[in-house]
Amino acid sequence: MLNRYKTLVLCTARNKIINFAPSLRMPLRSLRLNFLYNILLLFFLPALSSAQHYDTVSVFKLPVQLDYIIIKSGFDIDAFIHRVQTDTTFYKAFKSMDIVPYTAVNDIKAYDNEGKIKASLYSKTKQKIHNGCRSMKVQEEKVTGDMYKRNGSYNYYTAELYAYLFFTKDTICDDNDIVANSLNEHGKGQMEKNKYQLKQLIFNPGSKISGIPLMGDKASIFDPAVAKNYDFKVYPDNYEGQDCYVFKATPKPGQEHKVVYNELTTWFRKNDYAIVARNYSLSFNTMFYDFDVHIKVRTEQINGKLYPTFIDYDGNWHVFSKKRERVRFIMRATY
Repeated sequence: MLNRYKTLVLCTARNKIINFAPSLRMPLRSLRLNFLYNILLLFFLPALSSAQHYDTVSVFKLPVQLDYIIIKSGFDIDAFIHRVQTDTTFYKAFKSMDIVPYTAVNDIKAYDNEGKIKASLYSKTKQKIHNGCRSMKVQEEKVTGDMYKRNGSYNYYTAELYAYLFFTKDTICDDNDIVANSLNEHGKGQMEKNKYQLKQLIFNPGSKISGIPLMGDKASIFDPAVAKNYDFKVYPDNYEGQDCYVFKATPKPGQEHKVVYNELTTWFRKNDYAIVARNYSLSFNTMFYDFDVHIKVRTEQINGKLYPTFIDYDGNWHVFSKKRERVRFIMRATY
């Protein structure tokens, strides 16, 4: 019987890494939130890349397992890997959320040690666009348990992060969905610095995650020293009626304890290589912190543009002296 898969070894241009380091001289609460940003936003928009600059001298060997059907079709795997590493469609899809009206259903649940719901927030929000400015109205909200503190702030860092990403309190103007150079832009203040750092992490996975002690380069899945712990696979698939190429990275048997990504799977639509879906599973455990997070993100083509329509986050994490958080949220957006 003919083996469905064959393995090729490719030489691919190695991207230069953009180094950035968060300040460690900050209050404990900010340090915790900074840690959570570094962990969680690695998943929300995660791409295998962004608009990177390539060093044509430094190369690394990347074993990729190809579906036999792809091999017979004459598929250009070198060009495909380059697309994987230089994709900006995913980032643009999220930026596009800021310039169009949409309605979102937000469902956040916090769980206790026994898996029972101890706090929840369910809301419907509507973003409006007027004269180039966006604002958001809460149409419905139901809250249970200790989701909020007495002062009205969130009692859970995951919920606080979600609100920062998807809830708009004020009117914000002059947004755009232009990708060029926007990854390198950031405002003042720790929150904006965190946001900038996370953009780099999300769209430059393969770079070292600064600010997370003891992790080192374990998230750098395209680094030769880390890539050797992974199996990389490319195969065709039909995702909700769309013909796609799937790029999947999983740890090799017995190497699970050496890596951060337990799964990183991306569906690229064949006709334009737009990203229609991504699954992430990451975990790491030290004596100071641990996390186990699973993320699913889905996009749809609406009026000729790609938008995120579904995010499912399920996370269990603990850091420093903070209480353990077991939080799941689901966001559904309609445009």
